[in-house]
Amino acid sequence: MASSASEVRRFPCEGCGADLEFHIGSQRLVCPHCAFTKELQIPAGAQVSERSLQEALTKIAAHRRTRTATPAALGRREFTCKTCSATIVFEGAVTSGECAYCGNAVVDAEVHAANAERLPVDALLPFQVDKPRAQQALQGWVASRWFAPNEFKRRGVRGTFNGLYMPYWTFDAMTSSHYAGERGEHYWVTVGSGDKRRRERRTRWYPASGHFQRFFDDVLVCAKTGVSARLQSLGPWPLEKCMPFSAEVLAGYSAMTYDAELPAGFAQCQEQIKSELRSDVRRLIGGDEQRIGNIDTQFSALTYKHLLLPVWMLAYSWRNKTYQVIVNACSGEVQGDRPYSWIKITAALLVLAVIAAIVVLAANANRVAAV
Repeated sequence: MASSASEVRRFPCEGCGADLEFHIGSQRLVCPHCAFTKELQIPAGAQVSERSLQEALTKIAAHRRTRTATPAALGRREFTCKTCSATIVFEGAVTSGECAYCGNAVVDAEVHAANAERLPVDALLPFQVDKPRAQQALQGWVASRWFAPNEFKRRGVRGTFNGLYMPYWTFDAMTSSHYAGERGEHYWVTVGSGDKRRRERRTRWYPASGHFQRFFDDVLVCAKTGVSARLQSLGPWPLEKCMPFSAEVLAGYSAMTYDAELPAGFAQCQEQIKSELRSDVRRLIGGDEQRIGNIDTQFSALTYKHLLLPVWMLAYSWRNKTYQVIVNACSGEVQGDRPYSWIKITAALLVLAVIAAIVVLAANANRVAAV
C-alpha cells in the first residue's frame, strides 16, 4: 500500500522521459540516456540564511509539551513509483535513492520540508568531486598507509562507492568569557653537593585572570547518530558554496535526514567551543605552564542552519573483516579504517629501541669522557 503521508518525487527528462540525475561536472540535471540538460530550479530570491536557535529550541520544547501521541518515527515508508508502479521502500533516515525496478531517482520530499516534527533543510553543498576523482584519491590514500600490509597496498581497496548526502548542523555564537587561573614560570636552582650536585627546575606561580570575547562561525556538528566519528572531522568544507535546498540536487544520490536533534547538536557544539576556549585561556595566561581555575562563558547571538553535505562512502572486506572509507566529495580528503601489518609495526619499534639505546650509550660515553 502506498504511503499517503509523504510525497515521493522524481525528475523526468523532457526529451525521452527517463530520469534526470544531478551531474557533478556541469552542476545541472542531466539525462544519462539522451544527454538532455536542465538548469536547477532555485526559487527567485532564495538564499542561505541563519535561523534563530532560541526560537527553534523554544518551538521544539513547546511542541513536546503539547503533543499527546508518540512522535512520528522515521521507520519504513512505502511509495508507488510513478514510472513503473513498483513499491519503493525507504527505511529509517534514508530520504532519497532509486527505484530498484526501473532505476529512476526518487526523493521523499516531505521529510526535508517544514512540519511540526522536522526542521527543514536550509541548504546543501553539491558534489564537487566525481566518482573517478574519489577513486583516485582513495588509491593515493592506500599507497600512503605506511603500516598497511604489502599485499593490501598492492591490491588496493575493492568495492563500490556510494554518493551520499549526510545531515549536519552548523552553529554561530558570540561568546563572552571571564577566566581565572595561574601562570607558571620556570627557573633553575642548584642543589646537593659533590657527586650529588645537580640542577633542578622549579616553577613560580602567579595569579592570572581576564575577560575576552570570541565569535564562532559555522561550528559543524554531524546530525546523524551511530556513524563513524570520522564524519565529524572530515572537513574542511567549503560552506560558502552552499546553495538553498533543492530536492533536484539529490537526484541520483542517496540522502539521510537527521536523527540527532537540534538540542543534542547544540550541546555538542558547546563542548567543541569550550574546548577551543580553554586553549584560548591557556594562551592568554601565558608563561611556561598554566593552571585554569574556572572559565565562565556566556553565549549570545545564537543561530543555526541545517545542511546536507556530500560524501563518497565505501565498505570493503579484508580477510573476513569489514572496513569503511569516507571521501569528502568537495575536497577529496580521505579518512577511513584499514588493516595493519604487525610485522611492520614490530620492526619499527625495534628500530626505535636501537636508536634509543645508541643515544643512551653516546650520552654515557660523553659523561665518562668529561670526568
